[in-house]
Order: sequence, then C-alpha cells, then structure tokens
Amino acid sequence: MKHALLLLVTGLLAGCARPTPPATGQAAATTAAGPTATYTNPVWNEDFADPTIIRAADGFYYAYATETRRAGQVINIQVARSADLVRWDYVGDALPVKPAWASQTDSFWAPHVSEVGGTYYLYFSAKPNSAVGKKDAEAGLCLAVATATSPAGPFTPTAAPLQCGTGFVNIDPMQFDDPATGKRLLYWGSGFGPLKVRELAPDRVSFAPGSQVMDLIFPIKDDDPDNYQKLVEGSWVTYHDGWYYLLFSGDNCCGDKAHYAVMAARSRSATGPFQTLAQATGGQRRTVLARSERWLAPGHNSVVTDAAGQPWLAYHAIDTGRKTFTAVNAEQEGSRRVMLLDRLEYGADGWPRLAATPSGTAQPAPATWAR
Repeated sequence: MKHALLLLVTGLLAGCARPTPPATGQAAATTAAGPTATYTNPVWNEDFADPTIIRAADGFYYAYATETRRAGQVINIQVARSADLVRWDYVGDALPVKPAWASQTDSFWAPHVSEVGGTYYLYFSAKPNSAVGKKDAEAGLCLAVATATSPAGPFTPTAAPLQCGTGFVNIDPMQFDDPATGKRLLYWGSGFGPLKVRELAPDRVSFAPGSQVMDLIFPIKDDDPDNYQKLVEGSWVTYHDGWYYLLFSGDNCCGDKAHYAVMAARSRSATGPFQTLAQATGGQRRTVLARSERWLAPGHNSVVTDAAGQPWLAYHAIDTGRKTFTAVNAEQEGSRRVMLLDRLEYGADGWPRLAATPSGTAQPAPATWAR
C-alpha cells in the first residue's frame, strides 16, 4: 500500500513570497539566475511515506506524509518545510488531535493538501474506531478531510469522514481542480479495486450532491514479474499540453516482498477514459519509475514545480542499506520509506519520464526564487 511560479501542483495557485533559507538539510539548491548546484537523494533521509508537496503563500514548500514514529512519539500526519525542495526541516504533526471517529487508532495514511482562498484542505485516510482490533479484511478505512489557515497546521478534522468501507479501498486521496470545467475532483483507491474519482461540493469537505463515483484504472491479475499493476493506488493527476496525466503506483509497497513502481495513464478529460502507458506501447513500456540497485520499491509520488517551471517528482523508496524502522502499525511492515526527488520530463511521444530512475548520484538542483 500503502505527489515560472508553481501554478499547478494540485491544480491550485500558490503564492510567490520570498522565503528565507531553512536552517538544516541535505544539500543547497541555487537561485534561478545563479550557477548550477547539485543535490543527491534522498532529500529527506527519514521515514516519510507517500509524500505530497505544495508551495504555500509564505513562499515555502511544505511536504506531508503518512504517520510515523519520531523520537519515540507517534506522528499522525508528518509535515516538513523547505525553501528549495532539497533542504528540509521537520515542522511537526499536521494533525495533532485525532478525529473523534478515529480517536482510538494509530492508522493515518497518505495525506494530500490543497489551498483555496487562504484555507488549506488536508485529505487523508484513517481507520475508524469501529474497525480497531478487527482483521484487515473487515477493518476498513475512511476518507477524511481537515482544514487549517496555515500550511503547517494544526488541521482540524471535520466531524464525520467523507466515506468509509471495508478493506483498504478508501485510501490515497488526491484533490484536483479541473482547469477545463472548474470541477473539484477527488481521486482515491487501492485494495485490489480500481482507482476512482468523484466530484466534490463547493465546500470541498463533502461530495457534490448527485455526483457519482467513476472507475478509472483497473488492476491486472497475472503473475508476470514485470506486472506492477496487480494492485493500483497512489493517484496523482497533473495537466500538461492538453492531456490529463494520471500517475499511479503498484503493486506492493512494503515488506520482504516489496514490488512497487510508478505507472502512467493519460486522457483528454480529467475523468477519463484513461489509456495507460503499457496500453499505448503494447507493453513495451510499463513504468515511469522502477527500482534501482540502491532504491527498492519507489512510488506514491507527487508532482511539484520549481521557479523555472520545471516539474519534479517527489516519491518514497526503501533504501536497501537501511530498510526498516520501528513502524507504528503492522500494515507498514517496518519498511522505512525515505523521500527522493527527480526531474520529470515529457518525451517526444508526450509521455512522462524521469531524467534518472531513481537517481543515486549528484543531480542538477531545482531552480529557486531569488532572495
């Protein structure tokens, strides 16, 4: 199981304030007008699964991630901050107070944050109190929303979740505003079912009355070792050159049998139908991002843009030199997933690809705003 100014991270406008450099981090980036600097993965060498990044109105980038254990303390939703996408500082727990309906659980997953009119919306998944202690197949997860006036939080959850169900279908939410229709869309899905989308209401914390769930990408059930689509999850939608690109991950994020990669599909509509890269190439190309000698099971990405308008893929991967940590719950299987960053490009055929997959040597750093 379980991604010019930044104009479209999740289909939302970001601010253009000039940040001051953070205090600590991995490597230094440069200004857009300065000489080329480099960075080396990982950009955040701590457990930080399912990362999503936005650029906020204060000029900083904020990254959010699945729950973890930090200095012995359980963090429900992690948040870190950076001025350059490379050097990151830990900020704290974006959701320090659990929802009343999930107050007994330590199972918070895959956040996504968007901002509209000064309000930040945190979409996430959590196990409800009614599922605590039950077997996985019966336990279920809920899609949920919380709001804040600051990108760092604290976020306040709504009184009730968006929806709940059995298994782990209700996970990995990603919110996207369709530039063509203006509709607010929520993508999600996993649990050996299809990736899904449904329209949100104008309040962004409920589904639009009368809207319907649409299935987009389906799992493929075969034992081909190159098949990463046995399970699909981690939806991320971005718009480029008239196409809606749906980047998604599969098949197994964690544990001794981790087998995970990023795949792509595209459509002329935000709600499909989508054609996958594998379908478009007759199976000759299936993944945008797959494992390397050092980085195992890379995936669950977000897309973020630097000061030069260059898109970057932020994602997690397991470092083969240090695979495990003391996880919060059994579903994480003790897999220590750190955050990596690589430049996203579009080939002559229009399909996304990475400059390195995943990179393990020094790479040109993202452009940053002059200070």
